[in-house]
Amino acid sequence: MITKRIIPCLDVRDGRVVKGVNFEGLADVDSPVALAKAYSDGGADELVFYDITASHEARGIFTEILTETAKNVFIPLTVGGGISSLDDFDRVLKCGADKVSVNSGAIKNPALIRDASRRYGDQCVVLSVDVKRVGGDFHVFQNGGRTDTGLDAIEWIRRGAGDGAGELVINSMDTDGVKTGFDLQLLAAVCAVTTLPVIASGGAGGAADFVELFNALPGVDAGLAASIFHFGEITVRDLKLTLRENNINVRI
Repeated sequence: MITKRIIPCLDVRDGRVVKGVNFEGLADVDSPVALAKAYSDGGADELVFYDITASHEARGIFTEILTETAKNVFIPLTVGGGISSLDDFDRVLKCGADKVSVNSGAIKNPALIRDASRRYGDQCVVLSVDVKRVGGDFHVFQNGGRTDTGLDAIEWIRRGAGDGAGELVINSMDTDGVKTGFDLQLLAAVCAVTTLPVIASGGAGGAADFVELFNALPGVDAGLAASIFHFGEITVRDLKLTLRENNINVRI
């Protein structure tokens, strides 16, 4: 049985971890270095670190904070934000990241996924997709969820998988920060078109939502969350104990 992963997400703006609802109303949480170390020590399987305004502001990611974070983390670290070239991949990996997440950069230059996969291996390339319902369809958004690309999300995911992405992070903008559960309809549509590892993001309000996610969609490999961990609503260890009690295989 495949072990399910629990992944805290650090959304970083101006050197601080922030969290909002539906990608808006961002509130300050804590230092990314301090939070990353706490999660690494607290049983998280991996961490995701997003510089959430890098693409919108057309700049590179905060390399100093990333380097310091990587020094304090002893689990796989995925980093994204402002990744638009192979040079960005190189710089982030040299700062200590294990995997690089690309979103807006791949939309602007779809060849980036293929080129990065060939140079660094598909295990390093994570396609992150911000998805929102528009007129009943799933659309891809970019620049931190600010811009509707008009792209059909399921077709974009299928294309990214074919181009060499090794993993998918599916961010539901409709459920982000709402805490009413993961977007099972969206995730089911994604799992139907790919065999790549799928990380579900957006909507976790408690342990029951993770239980529902993994029971309803066995093809989902990991659950990602932010506010429920950041604000102490549940610890990673307690969540994993609940999952194990519900016969869901996790690493304790």
